Amino acid sequence: MLEQAKQLTPELIRIRRDLHRHPELSFQEFRTAQRIAETLQEIGGLTIKTGVGKTGVMADLGSGDGPTVAIRADMDALPILEKTGAEYASTNLGVMHACGHDGHTAMLLGAAQLLKARFAEENLPGRVRFLFQPAEENADVEDRSGAPLMMAEGALDGVDMALALHIRSTVPTGQVMIADGYFCAAVDTFNAWLEAAGGHGAHPHETNDPIWMIAPVLTALHSIVSRRIDPLHPAVVTIGQVHAGTASNIIPAEVHLQGTLRSFDSEVRQQLIDEVERALSIVEPLGGTYRLKVTRGYPAGPNHAEVRQWLHQVASDFLGAEAISNGGLGLGGEDFAYMTRAVPGAMFILGAAVPDDVQREHHSNIFDIDENALPIGAAILAETAWRFLNGTFAFR
Repeated sequence: MLEQAKQLTPELIRIRRDLHRHPELSFQEFRTAQRIAETLQEIGGLTIKTGVGKTGVMADLGSGDGPTVAIRADMDALPILEKTGAEYASTNLGVMHACGHDGHTAMLLGAAQLLKARFAEENLPGRVRFLFQPAEENADVEDRSGAPLMMAEGALDGVDMALALHIRSTVPTGQVMIADGYFCAAVDTFNAWLEAAGGHGAHPHETNDPIWMIAPVLTALHSIVSRRIDPLHPAVVTIGQVHAGTASNIIPAEVHLQGTLRSFDSEVRQQLIDEVERALSIVEPLGGTYRLKVTRGYPAGPNHAEVRQWLHQVASDFLGAEAISNGGLGLGGEDFAYMTRAVPGAMFILGAAVPDDVQREHHSNIFDIDENALPIGAAILAETAWRFLNGTFAFR
């Protein structure tokens, strides 16, 4: 399968670069979905449905007389002005594929082509469902991202196993990471407002100053993980925004904070929220008040033990055991977590670092990948699905 995938490399690169030139934000992936549907039609033999989860594409291959495997790729881009200077750089000003979703989509189309050929050769039982998912990076006004929306429209109906991958631009091509346990963390966002009387900058003694109050609050927030959370449970509290004031001589009446909370354990997830509230309450004896709004985001994503082992086996067969290591997205978030909480599934990390000395971090304006990784990802996804359908892999 890997040798067959390598023969597709020019086509996978062409698809990836086309998508990279025309990135689209979450729930705006109209051209992307059209190009995916057109490519699937060219492959042939698939039942294709568009507009799933607003802008997603779902395609089924096979009769369904047997198990069903779902393989998912996200396809949205980010609001970033690209500065790679590549000849295939974004033509949509201020929008960029800076997380590799263009590569994910190209690899899933490659997997579809590989499996279509295998179905024709061997008359495999069962079905493969290809899920091209919108909006992994963002959510709608009701805080719903693409995965749960596609699931609500039947994306996982009848599915026995789900697979996905994520490119890592800082891991060498030919290296694969598969987490034993969670491949990503739960993600919650909080907004807090510290409120006090405010007043004239020349008379701080006559009023209450929320900017003064923020100092102990920030200390308490940044001490949550080191002093309040069991060190055996990974967690993160990060303050990403602090906004206050309109002029040098005005003590404002409000300070706004925004931050992110990351965790794996469900009890720790709730504890982080409780500890944020405790930290904010410091302002009360100082004469201030606070408001807190927490938005629950993606859950932590578990890798099913057997599916993880199958991916490990396939990747080892293709690349050698020494190329496989334990690891996932760390405390990053991924809405594929909704899918692996609904059916047995796993996500692996695929190395795709450009072989030079430049660090092209995800979500940066110079992000790029080594396109030699594309056939590797397509082959691992297709081979794992094929072995499950033909009975080589089976749940105990």
